[in-house]
Amino acid sequence: MNLGIPYKIKKMTTQFATLGNGCFWCTEAVFNRLKGVLNVVPGFSGGHIKNPAYREVITGRTGHAEVLHIEYDATAISYAKLLEVFFATHDPTTLNRQGNDIGTQYRSAIFYHDNGQKSVAEEMFAALDQEQIFQNDIVTELVPFVAFYPAEQYHYNYYELHKEEPYCRAVIQPKLQKFLKNYQKDLKTVF
Repeated sequence: MNLGIPYKIKKMTTQFATLGNGCFWCTEAVFNRLKGVLNVVPGFSGGHIKNPAYREVITGRTGHAEVLHIEYDATAISYAKLLEVFFATHDPTTLNRQGNDIGTQYRSAIFYHDNGQKSVAEEMFAALDQEQIFQNDIVTELVPFVAFYPAEQYHYNYYELHKEEPYCRAVIQPKLQKFLKNYQKDLKTVF
């Protein structure tokens, strides 16, 4: 039905970001709540074997980092905003560790998909350093994206499906509450 009212359909520009900021259970719930984020898939990047299983990655011998592969609408959220949230929701100054999670699989890493993402990340590193946001040096890797391997299905929406588990209550809930408080204007209205 045409009521004679002109309207424009906004064209979406889908892009991907691949970020390693410790345990993917901890930050999947964060990124899923951001306006403009279309899909968040937990998985692995940065290793030396194809199609690793979680049980292999957690040994630290595959070289992979636990990552989130984030599909987003670049007309609704910028890569810079994703990186801002990335740096605000983990400690990028601890080498191969996030809290009690220790090993190279928990390293802080940005796997850039193109030179534009690399430039944005380099600018973010410089700004964080200049503003002295962190007391210690940032150890986040900035490396080219090569491959992403999705984790097993039981890792998807982990927090949403296991909110009452001790790990979720002790580790994920405080991180999520801090994020929700600080990023109100960036949240989806319906999650």
